[in-house]
Amino acid sequence: MTSRFPIESREDTGQFSLIKGTEKHDLVTVEDYLAGEAASEVKHEYLAGLVYAMSGASRAHNRIALNLATFLREALRGGPCEAFMSDVRVHVSSPATGEVFYYPDVVVTCDPDDNDSHQIERPTVIFEVLSETTERIDRREKRLSYQHLPSLRQYVLVSQTEPKVDSLTLGDETSEESLESLDSLLRLPSLGLEIPLSRIYETIFPAS
Repeated sequence: MTSRFPIESREDTGQFSLIKGTEKHDLVTVEDYLAGEAASEVKHEYLAGLVYAMSGASRAHNRIALNLATFLREALRGGPCEAFMSDVRVHVSSPATGEVFYYPDVVVTCDPDDNDSHQIERPTVIFEVLSETTERIDRREKRLSYQHLPSLRQYVLVSQTEPKVDSLTLGDETSEESLESLDSLLRLPSLGLEIPLSRIYETIFPAS
């Protein structure tokens, strides 16, 4: 696979990062990032001028994301909301974050005008499947960045090593919930849905 950006190591996570310099005048512009991404065989996330390559995922990671996307696709069929998997970017833009582009594992948008072919501007719910190399980023950096999306109503983190789901619900009041049983239901009030954890972890952890 090829990339249009030079590669350096990302010390905090052990991932590879693609960074075109660290000085202000060497930062990658949004236009160059999007042009490079269109021609690249590797996906990259963009954080205010820094561009990071995405590492590969485990089979468990893939199964969990697919379980979520399959459930959501069927449950949302015929309505205004639609689920997408990790080939579609989410764009965050605010004075606090600058320009940011992420590839969440699963994302749902309910805005019919949010129809760019490659990215989502107004997501309603975002899911990230945790891994050893990305958990810190998902729990800290992305959590903070995603909260600058006015449309976002819920951010869900899904463990792949144990049946555990952490949910942050946003709106007039912010609430957090941690679910640790396959019998539990993940409530998605903005979508009018509940997902059994046993469905999320189907083929990963057998139900008792």
